[in-house]
Amino acid sequence: MANQPVYKVIFQNGTQVFEVFARQIYQSDMWGFIEVEEFIFGERSQILVDPSEEKLKSEFNGVKRSYIPLQSVIRIDEVDKEGSGKISEVTTREGNVASFPFAGAHRPSSPSDE
Repeated sequence: MANQPVYKVIFQNGTQVFEVFARQIYQSDMWGFIEVEEFIFGERSQILVDPSEEKLKSEFNGVKRSYIPLQSVIRIDEVDKEGSGKISEVTTREGNVASFPFAGAHRPSSPSDE
């Protein structure tokens, strides 16, 4: 393969932030999603095993293509080479920034509810 690009995709999934590396990424035909294919994980020849990357490997085991909602994407970078993927917990701080509400979290009342 002649210098195939590598992308680092960072997105939020519930209360976790996923950082994955992939060879293919594009806008989906399904409106509001991006498609991520050909996930890249580090080599197992290392002596130290990263538990976060192992969790990612098991999460995406057998996945050919992943559809990620656009509002979940934090950042996409084209990088020179793959790194170590990871999962981290979202840290909350008091401030003026709030997470986008997810469906089912709160439903405003309507006149028919009365």
